[in-house]
Amino acid sequence: MLAVWVDQLLGFASGALTAIRQQERYPDFMTWVRAEGADYFQGDIATAQALAPMLWSQTPLERLDFDCEPLATPGPNEPCWCDSGRKYKHCCRAVELPTDLPDQLMWMLSLREWKGPVLKAALASRKAPAQALLEAGLIAAESGQSGRAIQVLESLFGGGDWSHLPEQAEPAFEILLDLYQERGFTRKRADLLDNIMAHGPLFLRGVALERLCLMHLDNDDLDSARAAFVKAQQALPDSPTLAYVEAMLLLHEGHEEEAKERSRFWYRRLARQGELDPDQLDFLAALAENPGATLADQLLSAEEDLATPLVALQSLLNALPTAPRLDLRYDHDAQRITYHVSAREATLYAAWYEHFQVMVDEDVALGFRGDPWATAEEWMPELCAHPEWLDAPQVVQDVTLALTSRFGSLPWMAPSLLEPLARRLSRWLQQARAEGEGSLCWDDADNALLLRTGLALVVGMERGARDHSRELAEELLAIDQEDSLGLRELVLDQLLRDNRNEEALSLSEQGDEESSMLLGLLLGRTLALYRLDRLEEAEQVLSQVVAYNRHAVDMLCAEAPRPVLPASDGQVDPGTRAEAWQYRTLMRDQWRTTPGALEWLQAHRK
Repeated sequence: MLAVWVDQLLGFASGALTAIRQQERYPDFMTWVRAEGADYFQGDIATAQALAPMLWSQTPLERLDFDCEPLATPGPNEPCWCDSGRKYKHCCRAVELPTDLPDQLMWMLSLREWKGPVLKAALASRKAPAQALLEAGLIAAESGQSGRAIQVLESLFGGGDWSHLPEQAEPAFEILLDLYQERGFTRKRADLLDNIMAHGPLFLRGVALERLCLMHLDNDDLDSARAAFVKAQQALPDSPTLAYVEAMLLLHEGHEEEAKERSRFWYRRLARQGELDPDQLDFLAALAENPGATLADQLLSAEEDLATPLVALQSLLNALPTAPRLDLRYDHDAQRITYHVSAREATLYAAWYEHFQVMVDEDVALGFRGDPWATAEEWMPELCAHPEWLDAPQVVQDVTLALTSRFGSLPWMAPSLLEPLARRLSRWLQQARAEGEGSLCWDDADNALLLRTGLALVVGMERGARDHSRELAEELLAIDQEDSLGLRELVLDQLLRDNRNEEALSLSEQGDEESSMLLGLLLGRTLALYRLDRLEEAEQVLSQVVAYNRHAVDMLCAEAPRPVLPASDGQVDPGTRAEAWQYRTLMRDQWRTTPGALEWLQAHRK
């Protein structure tokens, strides 16, 4: 019965709003109520007349610059405010409504209906109740009206007075951040997060902290993520969100044991305070036991429709049989190794593509001409039903690129989803190496299938399976002597992260001085020399850095420089601020955590 009443109330309120907007005069509105109001309540005119004055009193009127024109509630013996001519106690006061009338109902409905300049003026008036903004924004987002949702939710969070926010504002805050991301409003998103972190209510700061750190982690900007965490630690010392975020951050930084130790610290500390509900406490206990597995389980459970097929895919990948032999050939004269797609592999790929239906974009390093996850509910179960499809390198390539695109930035997903595929590729590379001492070059035959898969796996495992990522990268470097994948700089970065400075120095000196990765090679060599206390040589290489890119040292030394995005086609040109920013996001944390390194750079920046 309550559901029926809610439907009747919403229907009547919407009709009332349309009638009010005709003239915005109470007598005209009541004329409509007496003529049509009973239709909304199965002929019950008394309920319609009892609701009408209350709805009128909370309706914002354009002619009053969005103020309401509330009616005074009559005394029991005064004429009823519905203009029936009867005493109030014998008329509307005698009507019992199933529920109270929400105070913000007519504002919410108005925000749903207004368009263009009227909506803009209404929001600018700052007269809309917070609850009405919240509900109207959520409804607009759920119905796909992203532009309206952004307008309304910006008004909710942009007023500067956080005391009026209802606690249910948390999902609306997350929706606004997601809409900014979908629309590419990067600066708006960053500004909103910074504003909430600096001035927002406590219950939103935890969400802002998580989103801010995730934003930096998605961009591989570990240094900014660490700075955001430290700032949040000062503002929210007892927030359970800190435990979750610090575990993520440490896993991204490659400190698995430290992530476990810190998770145990948080569990002990927050358990003693006794303020967490049982679910939160259970999560922290699991995090303390195994941070990576707990975060992976949480992600899988959050995937909703994809959770079951993803778990099945994990099981399939971890039970794969040994990779079959490929058609690999060796040209003794050219010292080239080539892979050729067999008829069986082509047949397997054709069966796979019927369900996957997305082509690899061969004009970019790692990408598709479409979204593979739009059909994931179809191709994942089909792949689990036909594991033999993974005998075809082209299928392995597609699966690897799809998994890397969605989970490659999450270290805790690499062991179960990417490492099994890396073992299969390594088996094929060993077969290629056994053919002879030659190079597996990108442009020859079908070699690009193997090399593109290798690049995706190296990138996808870089955070969560660093040793395996480096081993695979070194394997690819050894067989692809042209380094067509640009892996030398990536291996160099990994060696520096592991403090293997002699090996890093040796690798940096093997680089092509005309390489598009020259800035990374030069700065990597500089850092390795500094760590080895070979300061005079480090200064000499630093002078080459400055000659090559005059922005790089300034960008590394700056505490909070403005981000520099690549060109619209994703291209980062040598010598530009964008190139310097790209290096900073990837490696500044290594300079910062090397004692005295940033101070040394600052002293030698000229």
